[in-house]
Amino acid sequence: AGNPALMQSIYAGRGTLFILFLIQFGLIWLISSRIGNMSFVTATLLFIAYSIVTGVTLSSIFLLFTTGSIASVFFITAGTFAALSIYGFVTKKDLSTWHTYLLMGLIGLIIASIVNWFLASELIYWIISYVGVAIFIGLTAYDTQKIKQLAYASQMEDEDTRNKVALLGAI
Repeated sequence: AGNPALMQSIYAGRGTLFILFLIQFGLIWLISSRIGNMSFVTATLLFIAYSIVTGVTLSSIFLLFTTGSIASVFFITAGTFAALSIYGFVTKKDLSTWHTYLLMGLIGLIIASIVNWFLASELIYWIISYVGVAIFIGLTAYDTQKIKQLAYASQMEDEDTRNKVALLGAI
């Protein structure tokens, strides 16, 4: 956000930002689907690349909003994430049945967001926002439960496998 030339090149048109979003999704897909076949070092480098791209795409937040509003939303989000992670960790209910529906919802959310990028409908924007919160609430609880299961299973494995599980948890 402190480099005006970089910000201008990213946000001058929607194309560059769209490509950055595609790179983010591509890196997440690559790491998540292929982590078993890659070394931990390779997975870590891909995760660092993902983190950099995410930082670049989100940097405009600091230009558009006040520090106070950013902090407020951060703490609300962190609290919600913590509560849902605790739920996913301690619940005895098997959340794996949610996964397919949540994944389909996420794909629909991405498609709706891309369509609304061109339509710029305020109603669709609000619907996407509320549906997105609901989907990510479910995904947070599900993913925490899945990471817990992977962590317990990886205790019997080697250090490389445990490190990969930790990296998946970070994603």
